[in-house]
Amino acid sequence: MSKGRILVVEDDFDISNMLRIYFDSQGYDVIVAPRGGDALELCRRKLPNIVVLDIQLPDIDGYEVCRQLRGNLRTSHIPIIFLTQRDERSDKITGLELGADDYITKPFDIEELKLRVQNALRRATYESMTSPTTGLPSGKLIEERLKLLMRTKGWTILYIGINHLDPFNEAYGFVAGNDVLRFTGLILGEAVDEVGTANDFIGHVGGDDFIVITESTEPKQLRDKIVQRFNEGVGTFYSFRDREAGYMKITDATGQEQQVPLMTLSIGLVSDDTTFADIREITEIASEARRQASSQ
Repeated sequence: MSKGRILVVEDDFDISNMLRIYFDSQGYDVIVAPRGGDALELCRRKLPNIVVLDIQLPDIDGYEVCRQLRGNLRTSHIPIIFLTQRDERSDKITGLELGADDYITKPFDIEELKLRVQNALRRATYESMTSPTTGLPSGKLIEERLKLLMRTKGWTILYIGINHLDPFNEAYGFVAGNDVLRFTGLILGEAVDEVGTANDFIGHVGGDDFIVITESTEPKQLRDKIVQRFNEGVGTFYSFRDREAGYMKITDATGQEQQVPLMTLSIGLVSDDTTFADIREITEIASEARRQASSQ
C-alpha cells in the first residue's frame, strides 16, 4: 500500500530522478513535473498528498505555483515543501507567507527531506484535514467549506455513498476496499473536471461517504456523470466470475449463502433553496437525501 502520492516539481532531471527513485523505494507513489504549468495540470488530474516544489522553474516560479494551489479549493489543503538553492531569509518568509508548510535548501540531506515529508503528511492527517486513504479534504476542511455555504448562494451538495462496500471488504479484504475508495475519489475529480466548475469542492467524509459541493447550474448532469464513471470502472475490482454473474456470494453469520449485488453509488442532492440553521442541519438533510436515493 502506498504511503501517499508525492508530486516533485523540479526542472533538474538529476535531482528529480534521484527523488523519484528514492521515494519510490520508500513506498511512495511519485510523479514528476519539470515545469510549473505541468505541476498545476497534474494536481488537477492526479491530486497529490504532498508537493515538493522548486522555486526556480523555467516557466512560472514556485511561488506562483504555490499561490495558485492555495487559491484553488481542491488543492488548498495539500502540504507544500519548498526545495530551492536560495537561502535568503526574505525568500523563506515569502514562501511561508504564501502558505508553504516547510522549506529546505539545496544541497539537502535526502534523509532530512524524507522526515520533513513524513512530518507534513502526519500533521495534515492529525489535524483531520485530509483522508489518509484518498488524500481528499476531510474533517475540518469539509466543515469550513460547509460554513461558507451558510453565507452564499448558487450551490448544490452531492452526498455520495458506496452501496455494498462492507460485504465487498469481507470478501476481498480492506486493502481492495481502500482501492475502491481511491478509485471513487479519482472518478469524482474526473467528473468535476468534465462537467463541474473550477470552484467545486470534493471531500471524503469518512468510510464510504463522499461529498461534492458544486456551483454547476446542471448538478444532475454531474451526478449522472459520476454514476456513469463509477459503473464503468467498478467491475475491475471483482473477480471475473463475480463480474460476469453481476453479484458475489458471501456467507452470513448464520452460515447461509447470500447473493450481494456489485457496488453502486447512491447520490443525494441538496440545494441552496432551503434555509439551514447550521452546518449540522445541512449534513443531516444531505445524509437523508442519500438514504432516499439508495432506496429508490
